[in-house]
Amino acid sequence: MDIKIQKLDFSDGELWPRKGIVGNNDFMKLLDFRSDTVTKPSPEMRAAMADAEVGDDVLERDPTLDRLERRVAELLGKEAALWTPTGCMANAIAMMLHLRRGDRFLASAQAHVLGSELGTAAWLAGGMPEALPWDGKPGRISAEQVRKAAGSSGPYYTLRTALLCLENTHNFAGGTCISLQDHRDLTLAAQEKKLAVHLDGARLWHAAAFLKVSPRDLAEGADTVSVCLSKGLGAPMGSLLVSNQDKIEEARRLRKMLGGGIRQGGIMAAAGLVALDYLPRISEDHAKASELSVGLRALGFTQETPETNILLVPVASVPNATKLLKDVGVLVTSVGSALRFITHRDIEAGEIKEALSRIRTHAEAILARPEV
Repeated sequence: MDIKIQKLDFSDGELWPRKGIVGNNDFMKLLDFRSDTVTKPSPEMRAAMADAEVGDDVLERDPTLDRLERRVAELLGKEAALWTPTGCMANAIAMMLHLRRGDRFLASAQAHVLGSELGTAAWLAGGMPEALPWDGKPGRISAEQVRKAAGSSGPYYTLRTALLCLENTHNFAGGTCISLQDHRDLTLAAQEKKLAVHLDGARLWHAAAFLKVSPRDLAEGADTVSVCLSKGLGAPMGSLLVSNQDKIEEARRLRKMLGGGIRQGGIMAAAGLVALDYLPRISEDHAKASELSVGLRALGFTQETPETNILLVPVASVPNATKLLKDVGVLVTSVGSALRFITHRDIEAGEIKEALSRIRTHAEAILARPEV
């Protein structure tokens, strides 16, 4: 008899029933490519969290939070850092630091701050977004676009452009990177036009690994930078906003206004410190994405070669493809008309071949145009 497909959560991992009769080999491991935020804390991370030295961060600073903030500030070549529960909060605080009500800010089309943060730049910071179209490469904008969009100063009734937001890597462009030279050109153009620069570096670690430069190099010229510890590095939560000492002091006040009094945040900071130890291994996730891309091409799919750990795969019907893959225990999300696969530390190298084997069973149906 047939069984209903139902997700089962066992302590030793996510298992998925195969279609058909339940028997000894009727469960397979769920392969979750929806995001690099689905990772589970490692045993080392859980131990560090349990043993973390803590204090009241609102009253006297938490010692482990302080250690994490100092380490990340040093990694990015800035004076200070502030831990936040989420990247959206870090970006919102940065916007509130840089914008006055009615100011315009520039960002690459489909940037996370434009469409995925529920309008907080407008709601909380009072900013008006201006999306710059991609120039020659997914996610890329040029220094000349920035100069043109920023315009020039005028009388008091002229719209004021105050901020350039960069995103490296660019999530919805497929994890593409801003090169070091492009980053320098963009920040120089912003400085010429007297724009502040905020870098949404949720996956900046991936850009640095792909470009073979330091995160510090890619943060140079930015007034504020946000980086994430739960995207690819394995922490259960947490981002950091880095800048100079004065801006971080004001950011700490803004975080409190947004409900971000962290108290004994050292438990989360301890996880973040362990997560940073994964930085030397980040290129392993890029290799997984590359292997997945090569395998999908062999099955007839067409997609851009991934630079980092995000792969966008165009399909005939996203709902149909998503359902077919879910039936074989492969979870993905979508961006427009493409499936989005994100590789991460909890997808083992050998499991890419397993994923391709499962996808092969439905490749023809996924590639076929649905009947009208």
